[in-house]
Amino acid sequence: MPEPSMPLIISSSQQMEALGAKLARALSAPCVIYLRGDLGAGKTTLVRGALRQLGHQGLVKSPTFTLVESYSLASLEVHHFDLYRLSGPEELDYVGVGEYLHERSICWFEWPDLGGRLVPGADIEINIQYHEQGRQCDILGLDLSP
Repeated sequence: MPEPSMPLIISSSQQMEALGAKLARALSAPCVIYLRGDLGAGKTTLVRGALRQLGHQGLVKSPTFTLVESYSLASLEVHHFDLYRLSGPEELDYVGVGEYLHERSICWFEWPDLGGRLVPGADIEINIQYHEQGRQCDILGLDLSP
């Protein structure tokens, strides 16, 4: 995996959504993205920004209790997984995680380590940490330089 990009300091939810939009412009399917960060760090907000950029107009909710939320867009499918409440990696087998991974999909995985070997390898990793000015985002595998 490449070295992380320069850390980005995000000070508002609007900036986190804007980062998601910028990410979406750089993505192409198939793609697997890991999202790491504490509860409330902004992982779903980031995905919301990406989905809006990709043309989704409806509600974007956290998949904390549903395990996965899927969005069918014009030319691709976006699947947002939250593995925080996963009772064990075998639960991913039960929901058929492999069926979500195909040539037209972008899959975001929050808490990917909890899925063990059933979570596919990441193309991009995003680490979000609390920072005195808001959040610090480190992105591995994608250069968002202007």
